[in-house]
Amino acid sequence: MIDIDSLITRFDKGLRTLFAPAQSVRPLPGGDAVEPELDQSQRERVGALMRVNHTGEICAQALYQGQSLTARDSDARRALEQAAQEETEHLAWTAHRMDELGSRRSLLNPLWYAGSFAIGAAAGLLGDRWSLGFLAETERQVVRHLEGHLRELPPEDQKSRAILEQMRNDEERHATGALKYGAAELPPPARLAMRLCSMAMTKTAFWI
Repeated sequence: MIDIDSLITRFDKGLRTLFAPAQSVRPLPGGDAVEPELDQSQRERVGALMRVNHTGEICAQALYQGQSLTARDSDARRALEQAAQEETEHLAWTAHRMDELGSRRSLLNPLWYAGSFAIGAAAGLLGDRWSLGFLAETERQVVRHLEGHLRELPPEDQKSRAILEQMRNDEERHATGALKYGAAELPPPARLAMRLCSMAMTKTAFWI
């Protein structure tokens, strides 16, 4: 049963995710690295890549908040909430790097948040094993996406690289944690649908 207090808490977290500066408990990865000398086109491209990752973290926050709202098992809920907390740190890191590069947030973040929250809540209603399976597959796809971005970064941009590498490590751990708690393996059509949705988000956020 979903109570009104849980809904209010999730609504508050949604507003904070979209409109309040995210905070990080851990130090900023690459915070002591020297700012690279990038030309304007490189800065714009790296800024767009970081914008895509920032939007991805907005979506992850929404997914895990939606899933934790409908999770039945306390261990599953704890795993989802822990993942959401670290995604908040990723939000802070990518936002900081975008500011350094003079880049902006995606204008469609509220839309992505609302859609992802609905998907997460629906996944949670299917049961904890499927919800955790959704988390594990999401994180696997994010890891592949981050590895692609790491290959695209200019070699001299160690500040952005440190952020994305730490994010990749965290996402790998989230996937492993979900499997530990009994995640089910999603069927191929579900994994394909998730990839297509992710592609739509990344291509749109790169420009808008």
